[in-house]
Amino acid sequence: MDKLQFHISLYKPVGPDIPADKVVRDRIKAVCRETVEHRKLVGPLSLEVLESAAGEILAGMGLEERYLKFAIVVLNNEVQRKALSRVPYEKRLLLLPRCMRDETVCKGEFDEIGLLCRGCGGCAIDALSQFAQRLGYSVLVAEGSPVVMGLLEAGGIEAVVGVSCLAMLEKMFPYMEAAAFPGVAVPLLYDGCVRTAFDVDWLLDFLESVEEDDAGRLDLRQLRQQVQAWFEPDALARWMGPSPGPVETTARDWLALAGKRWRPVLAAGVWSALTQTCADGLPEMIQKAAVAVECFHKASLIHDDIEDGDEFRYGQKTLHAQTGVPIALNIGDYLLGLGYQLLAELDVDAAVRSAMLSAAAQGHRVLCLGQGAELDWMHHRYPLSSQDVLRIFEQKTSPAFEVALKLGAILAGADSGLLETLTHFSRYIGQAYQIRDDILDWMSAEPGSDTQASRLSIVMTLAVEKSVGSDRDKLMDVWHGRVTGMEAQSLCKAMFEKYHVIAEARDLLSEFGRRARECLEAISCGDLKVFLRRVLAKILDELGELSCCEDHSPRHD
Repeated sequence: MDKLQFHISLYKPVGPDIPADKVVRDRIKAVCRETVEHRKLVGPLSLEVLESAAGEILAGMGLEERYLKFAIVVLNNEVQRKALSRVPYEKRLLLLPRCMRDETVCKGEFDEIGLLCRGCGGCAIDALSQFAQRLGYSVLVAEGSPVVMGLLEAGGIEAVVGVSCLAMLEKMFPYMEAAAFPGVAVPLLYDGCVRTAFDVDWLLDFLESVEEDDAGRLDLRQLRQQVQAWFEPDALARWMGPSPGPVETTARDWLALAGKRWRPVLAAGVWSALTQTCADGLPEMIQKAAVAVECFHKASLIHDDIEDGDEFRYGQKTLHAQTGVPIALNIGDYLLGLGYQLLAELDVDAAVRSAMLSAAAQGHRVLCLGQGAELDWMHHRYPLSSQDVLRIFEQKTSPAFEVALKLGAILAGADSGLLETLTHFSRYIGQAYQIRDDILDWMSAEPGSDTQASRLSIVMTLAVEKSVGSDRDKLMDVWHGRVTGMEAQSLCKAMFEKYHVIAEARDLLSEFGRRARECLEAISCGDLKVFLRRVLAKILDELGELSCCEDHSPRHD
């Protein structure tokens, strides 16, 4: 790589926020690695945690605070190193910046994604690309998070090794952290976007990093496909046996209906991560537990639709709208019984089976308490604070997540500390999920619809809570059904804008998402931490909510 080293010689002084002396840069890297090993740091880490630890490292080395962003990048690299090394070369992406090229001699061309290198030898891009491709990497010469996240979301790429300036890395961090993909970065040594330089030995170190044993590495995409297959008619017949009568047939049809299957995915994913078992090797016991979780969930939906008077779900009529309330209630009860039966039949130690049944029963009880509190409010319409509503959300939405997570964890032999962490994580993800659902319901309400105003909603509660005088009286008229239809919707919209209600609801969503992420810091199993971070991002659509970097299209300069 001598030729490569020649091309990456420095043209300018190192930037003020990066140590000019390579010896110092290498020492920071070494101390970061020692810190990760000593403190047993497991990624992904939040920016707040990284900032705190990197600040301590700089202080301990007697270095200036202006190097903090550089130290954060280096520390995060060392946290991600092991996860990167477990990803096969052919599933990694090398991302190089366009500004590496010498525009005075470059013969490359730009397309809608990035630079098409012609191998002229005028810069290091060709040599680096060829080196990485020989290992098996995909290579992209481009910038901007939308490009990278598009490739990660499309599948095939599971880790990124990048070279970029600190400013771009700062923009990229929320995307990589939310997606929980292993990613390491070699910072450019100065800004300017022209003939830049970096520590090439750092890049080669990451490019060649490999751990042969990747057994048990959890693939969320593959896991979701596997779980979905468990609800095909032939698969369900294994758990439910023959279908001799209308109750079994209707229950099976409802269980097989489309859905995101997040709850069985959670149960299977936790067990897979804790036992280091790939998605295609999941045994019968975790499959039965996951199907039991979906039985509980589908039963709750049937009952919830009846209680809320909903007539459509999954793009078709709800079960009670098709068959009548008595039959729908019976099918829901049957699915609950089936779920408990599947758990009771698991071939596991009696103590494990008892713990799983207890967790399911406790979740069922708390969910009913939350649903009962909502029904009581709908009947009497008494004033509730936003904190009251959030407590109801915690009871009625969080238990489904908690049961799914705990069943997988208990079956994998998790200790009480992890189970407690999963309880807190479930609480916050459930509240965040419901807040986001309320925001989306109000934002997508059809013209003239006042359905949301008649339901328990954090958005409407915040509006009533924040409004004063006649504004509050008007909202209460909507809440009690004295004003309906287009008039109600227009009034709510005006009040939401006046009191910045949607923005406040989004702030609440961010806060509960943050709390859920903080819970993950207590998890020492890297695969489980990554799995839950990815699930959180998917359920709350964090990547969709992130705004794109400004630099998302090629610059033809």
